[in-house]
Amino acid sequence: MNIALVGYGKMGKAIERIALSRGHDVVSIIDVVNTNDFSSETFRSADVAIEFTTPHTAFDNYMRCFDACLPVVSGTTGWLERFDEVRQLCLEGKHTFFYASNFSIGVNIFFALNTYLAKIMNNFPAYDVQLTEIHHHHKMDTPSGTAITLAGDILRHVDRKTQWQPSDTTAAIQPSDLPIQSIREGEIPGTHEVAYVSHEDTIHIRHEAKSREGFALGAVVAAEFTVGRKGLLGMEDLLTF
Repeated sequence: MNIALVGYGKMGKAIERIALSRGHDVVSIIDVVNTNDFSSETFRSADVAIEFTTPHTAFDNYMRCFDACLPVVSGTTGWLERFDEVRQLCLEGKHTFFYASNFSIGVNIFFALNTYLAKIMNNFPAYDVQLTEIHHHHKMDTPSGTAITLAGDILRHVDRKTQWQPSDTTAAIQPSDLPIQSIREGEIPGTHEVAYVSHEDTIHIRHEAKSREGFALGAVVAAEFTVGRKGLLGMEDLLTF
């Protein structure tokens, strides 16, 4: 498989290592210094583009990949206000887009546990629920995309919660709000914790990433899955649990 990397920061470099170790070729690398390469024949020769950049550049990157007729695998977060536009382009233009807020297999198992626990805890209103996410200080968006995914699954299944709110908001947190605390410190790859708290006890589920390698492996596996497919794809299509 020929891969074009869009974004060559720490995640891009980790994806390159994993891709090469799995026998793939990285035929094009685009970063902020060479965006003109989107129009190059080398870029167009790729089978798939893997994109990890920034919230304010991601959507334009997708459009340039689509212009080159490349399917896109992306893990960039913080741009989802334009997700419906990408969805529509996939439906109308026969483009292919695989998106995940987190490509880690462990995190996606965590998503499944979070959903299962939320369904149970809907029946126990004595427990309040809160969410904490911790990332490295380079991360630009808050809350993390993974935290927003976790929150969305809780809101779908816990009837007493109607919306998520950053815990540092100036507005008062209401009983129907799901607070998300975001912490930025050091070089932490990513930690997420959901806690159900009552007067008597607390139930925690927690995922702690040890490195970026798990995210990179998941992105490469997703790219392998995406080549040859059409439409809007996600981890629920890739994983069978």
